[in-house]
Amino acid sequence: MPKVLEALSCAGREGVTSQKSATELSPSAQPWVFSTDPPYYDNVPYADLSDFFYVWLRRCLQPIYPQLLGTVLVPKAEELVADPYRHGGKEEARAFFERGMGRVLERMRETSDPRFPTTIYYAFKQAEDEEPGSAGFQPAEEDEGDQDGRLPRRASTGWETFLQGLADTGWQIDGTWPMRTELGNRMRNLASNALASSIVLVCRPRPTDAPVTTRRDFLTALKREMPSALRHLQEGNIAPVDLAQASIGPGIAIFTRYAKILESDGTPMRVRTALALINQALDEVLAEQEGDFDADTGWAVAWFDQFGFNDGPFGDAETLCKAKNTAIGGLQAAGIAIARAGKVRLLRVDELPADWDPMVDPRLTVWESVHHLIRALSEGEAAAAALVARLDGQAETARELAYRLYNVCERRKRAQEALSYNALVISWPEITRLAQETKRTEQALLL
Repeated sequence: MPKVLEALSCAGREGVTSQKSATELSPSAQPWVFSTDPPYYDNVPYADLSDFFYVWLRRCLQPIYPQLLGTVLVPKAEELVADPYRHGGKEEARAFFERGMGRVLERMRETSDPRFPTTIYYAFKQAEDEEPGSAGFQPAEEDEGDQDGRLPRRASTGWETFLQGLADTGWQIDGTWPMRTELGNRMRNLASNALASSIVLVCRPRPTDAPVTTRRDFLTALKREMPSALRHLQEGNIAPVDLAQASIGPGIAIFTRYAKILESDGTPMRVRTALALINQALDEVLAEQEGDFDADTGWAVAWFDQFGFNDGPFGDAETLCKAKNTAIGGLQAAGIAIARAGKVRLLRVDELPADWDPMVDPRLTVWESVHHLIRALSEGEAAAAALVARLDGQAETARELAYRLYNVCERRKRAQEALSYNALVISWPEITRLAQETKRTEQALLL
C-alpha cells in the first residue's frame, strides 16, 4: 500500500476529507474517482444498527462534537435503504430506493474521471424464486426455456433495482471481479450457504453511440461468451455458493453494452428479464459440462436432480438408463446406486465403503469420486488429499461435478447436500496442495 500511495500523482499534497450526501455530488475542477460499496436494498438497516453504539458515543463525546452528536438517535429519514416501515409500505420503499440510487449513479457518472473505471462492490444473493404463473413471471421464448418448463426463475429485487439503475443512468459494466471478502468462520457461514465473496463491478460510462439490439442477438451473445467466462470463474476456484452471483457479471456486461435490447413486441428488455436469461444460460453451460462425465455419472446427475437420495420407481430408473446408455446392474456394480423392492436410489455418503481405492476400482465413475471425497473431507483435508493423489487426472472432473451438483441443490432447495458440495470446492486449493506434497513424498521414497 505505501508504494501505491507514493505512485499516485497526489502524493505529497495535503488531503481533504468531507462528509455529504451521495445524491449531492457536483462537478469540481478535479474529477472524482469512485470505489464504493452501496446499500443492499432492504438487507442491512445500518442506521438502526448504529443506534446501539451511537447512544454511548453521544454520552461521552457530545461536549466535544456537539453538532455531530446533536440528535438523540442516528438520523434515518435520508438513509438509502428500502425500509417499508419508514416509507409507508413495500412499494413506497422500493420507489424511494430506486429514486435515490438513480440520483447517486447519475451524479457519479457526471462527475467521474473518464480516465479511470468506477468500481462498485456488491454482495446480494439471488434468493427470490418466481414460479410459472406467479405475478410478474415472464417465461422465456419457447425455444430457449427450461426443458421441463417447471423450474422457478431466480430473481432478486436488490440486484434487479441496483443493476437497472446502472443501466438506466448510462453505465456499462466492463468486467466483474469476484473477491473473497468474508471469513470462513463468521457466524453466518455456520450451517448455511452464505455468500463468501463480493462481486466488484468495473464500470465506465456507456458510449453515447452504443447500438440497439434484439432479444435474440442478446441470447446469441450469452451462448457465445458465457461458457468461457464460467470456465474462467471455475478455474479461479470461486465457491459454488457464489457462482450464480459471479456469473451475473459477464452476462450483465453484455446487457449494458447496448443502449437498448428490444423484446419481440418492441419494448425495451428490463434487467429482471436479463437476469432470468443469464441464470438460464448458466444452467445450460453447467449442463453441457456433463459431456466430460461417464455414462453412469450422467445417469446419477439426472436421477439426483429428480429424486435426490430418495427412492424412485424402478421403471423410471430403467428408462433413464436407456437414455444414458447404462444399466441398473452396472450402476450397482459401480457402487453408486441400490435397487430393491421395485425402487432405486443413490447411495448416501455415509453408506460408501471407507476402504475404497480408485486405482483398483474396475468401474470408476466421477460420481463416486465426488462423494468419496466428501466422505474423506469429513475426516480432514489430509484424508481428502490422499484420495485426490490417487484419483490423478479425474480429480478436476470431480470438482466440475461438485459445481453442477451444487447448482442442482440450489434449484431444488436441498440446503444440506449443497453445503457438502460447496465445502469441497472451497477446500480444493488446500486439498490439491496437500495432494501434490503426498505425490512428491511417495516419489522421493521410490528413489
